[in-house]
Order: sequence, then structure tokens, then C-alpha cells
Amino acid sequence: MKRTMLILLSFLSALLVLAAGEDEKSELRLSLDDAIAMARVRSVDAAEALDELRSAYWEWRTFRADQLPELKLDATVPSYDNQYSSYMDEEGNFSFVRTNTLQARGQLSVTQNVALTGATVSLTSSLDFLHQLDGDRTNRFMSIPAALTISQPLFGTNTMKWNRKIEPVRYSEAKAAFLSATEDVARLTVDYYFNLLMGRENVEIARQNLANAEKLYAVAVEKREMGKISRNDLLQMELNMLDARSDLTEYQSELKAAMFSLSSFLGIEDTVEIIPEVPRDVPDADIAYTDALDRALANNKFVKSMLREQLEADYEVARAKGDMREVKLFVQFGYTGTDSDISDAYTRLKPNELASIGLSLPLVDWGKRRGRVKVAESKRRVAESRIRRENMNFRQNLFILVERFTNQQQQLDIATRASDIAARRYRTNVDTYLVGMLSPLELNDSRQSKDSSRRDYLNQLYKFWGYWYQLRSLTLYDYAKNCDINADIDRIVKIQ
Repeated sequence: MKRTMLILLSFLSALLVLAAGEDEKSELRLSLDDAIAMARVRSVDAAEALDELRSAYWEWRTFRADQLPELKLDATVPSYDNQYSSYMDEEGNFSFVRTNTLQARGQLSVTQNVALTGATVSLTSSLDFLHQLDGDRTNRFMSIPAALTISQPLFGTNTMKWNRKIEPVRYSEAKAAFLSATEDVARLTVDYYFNLLMGRENVEIARQNLANAEKLYAVAVEKREMGKISRNDLLQMELNMLDARSDLTEYQSELKAAMFSLSSFLGIEDTVEIIPEVPRDVPDADIAYTDALDRALANNKFVKSMLREQLEADYEVARAKGDMREVKLFVQFGYTGTDSDISDAYTRLKPNELASIGLSLPLVDWGKRRGRVKVAESKRRVAESRIRRENMNFRQNLFILVERFTNQQQQLDIATRASDIAARRYRTNVDTYLVGMLSPLELNDSRQSKDSSRRDYLNQLYKFWGYWYQLRSLTLYDYAKNCDINADIDRIVKIQ
């Protein structure tokens, strides 16, 4: 007996906890625009797009910094050396001598890459100090007040020049990809939002149908008692009521799943019940394929990606040809001085010059380098063919999308009128049935037509918004405001 009481008390406690949880559940009325704005900021997809943008942004910043002069300080302060090392005298005899010195060195340099020629130019100034800890314990200084160094490849590939062509296109592609990704987030929000909206609509329809079925069944019971309807008609009305209860249970389960999906996507707590609002107003846009194609070719990441791939293929061919021979010119000239006094090390200067030409020419490589050129050229032709195919597919898909969007506006108007007519027809048929001038089968038919028309209206509305944001993603153009879709990339990367 005690065990039974404990079980009952535990069960009642659990019910009280659940009831308290339900009381604490708050409601959030959410429009489609609000859901999209929230998804652009809080969804995982938006965060992933932002991380990719940040990576591309800092790659671009690194590239731009590589075009500017670099100021660099190298220093060794100090270096202590106390060991034996080999020494060869004038007669070629080796011996070991012990060194015991303290050294220090500092060098300041400015380096600039020259994209026009691919050269590297640097201006350096250095000072070396050496103090002997044994023997006469003298100090020695060696200064290079200024030395200009130029390293110039003569026949190799100018990588810096190619990077100046490729990197701006790559960064432009990344920015377009980010903007397209935000529109894709909006399109995904439309999916989740309308799943929830359809779920709530199905539940409301099921509840209304159940209420009507219960009411009609009660009327049918009274009519049966008065002998106005057959037993078959009474059983049909009871069956309709049971079907309505079953539909309500199923739709409530689907609603909870849709609610959880949208809440997770938007980062909303499970304790919040989202109540979506049916979008009443839709943008009225007359979009022509030629206009959409021009916008897409100017803004879409795909077009920039094709240009980048073409440039990269050309660069690989140029690099393969440049690797067939290599000649590099190295020139350095300036002044240097050395003395035991630091001031004299800067006044008693002598020329410090160096010039060399490095040459690397393959004599017998069995066609290896020429084969690399052929491979690069073959890959470029493959890339060109792929680009042409993708360009054709892109234009075709855009054409189909524009046609579907244009047709969808008409479908939405038709679905709106059909839903209104079906709802009025059902209300009229209910009144007609109550006065005994309509059969149950005809009433069921009008109810199903009403429900189907309402669902079709929401489905057509869902398709409209899906096509709308898909067009925005491809063209990066807002046809409602008649302007390009842009964003302050620097602010987004730094602030968020």
C-alpha cells in the first residue's frame, strides 16, 4: 500500500512540474522578416559564412601588406664564443685555436617587392661589434652605413605580377560568396519558417475540423433519434469525428518537430513557443531574364570564380614555362668601415660591392620540364572546357528560376482566390447541412476542398519566398528596393 502511495505521489509531482513548465513557457510572435534578420546573425550557417569571410579578408590584408615596404630589425645582443675551432695557416697546416670573444650585431633593413619586374630591393644598415676576452682584449667595430641590394629574376615567372591579377579577384569572389551565403541563410530560414507555419495551420485546421465534426455528430444523433437520417449517415458522422481526432494528434506531433527545428536554427530557447505570422504582403517585381543575367554576371561569386580559375590556369602554364630556365641577377653596392673606434668605423669607409648572375639551364632532363608545360596547358584546356560548361548551366538555371518566379506570382494569386472561395463554400455547406439539404459526403468533399485550398495557398506562398531569396542569392540584387545587395565588409569583419 505504501509503495502504491509513493508511486502516486511521484506521478502527481511529475505532473505538477510539467504543468509549471508549461505555465512558464513564453510566446514569441515572429514574422518572416524578423526570423530572417535573426538567422543572419545567430544561425550556425551565418557564423560559418562569417568565418570564411574573415579568412579571406586576412588573406587579402596579407597580400596587400606584401606589396608595401617592410621595415625589419635583426639583432644578436650578445653572442658569447669560448671554444676551439680549426685553423689553417699560410702553408696549409691545420691546428686548433681557442677563441674567447663577445660579439653583438644589429641590422636595420627596408625591403620592397617590385611587382612590375618581380625584383626585390632592400636597403640595409648594420653594425658589428667584437670584443676579445683573451690576449690584448681589444674592441673591433664594422659598420655598413648603407647598402643597396637588388635581386632580379630575368627569365623566370613573375609571381608577384600574377598575384596582383589573381588576389583581387579572389577577394572579390569571397565577398560575393559571403553576400550569397547570407541570402542562402534567408532561403533556409524560409524553409524552417514555413514548415512551422504549415504545422500550425494544420493543427488549427484539425482543431476546427474536430469542433465541426463534434458539432455535426451531435446534430446527427438528434436527427437519428427523430428518424430524419439513416444509421449509415450517423456512423459516417461518427467516423468523421474520429478521423478528425486522429489528424489533430498527428499534426500536433509534426508541429512540435517543426518548432524544435526553427528554434535550434535561430538559437531560441526551447521554453519559447514561436508563433509565426502568415506573410500578407509580397514584393511586386517584374524580373526579366536579361536583366537578371546582367546582375548575376556583375555580382555573382560564380562569375568571379570562373575568372579566378582562368587566371590560375594561365599562371600555372607561365610558371611551367619559366621553370625551363632560370637566370637571376644579384647586385649589392654600398660602403663599409672597420676600426677599433666606433666613430672611425663610420668615417673611414671603403666600397662594399657585389655583383653576380646565376644561371640554371637544364642540359639533359629527358623532357621533364617540357612535359610539365604540356601538363599545365592540358589542365588549362580542361579548366576552360569546365568553365564553358558551368557557364552554360548557370545561365540555364537562372533562366528556369526567373520563369518559375514569374509563374509563381500568378500561381499565388490563383491560390489566394481559390482558398477564399473554398472557405466560403464550406461555411455555406455547413449551414445547408444543418437544415437537411446536403448529404454528409458532399459536406466532407467541401471540407477537404477547403483544407486542401488553404494548404495549397501556404505552399504557393512558400515557393514564392523561396524563389525570391534564390534570385537574390544569384543576382545579389534587391528587386524590391532596386539596388545591389552590399555590406560594409571591413566593419563586419572587425566588429562581429
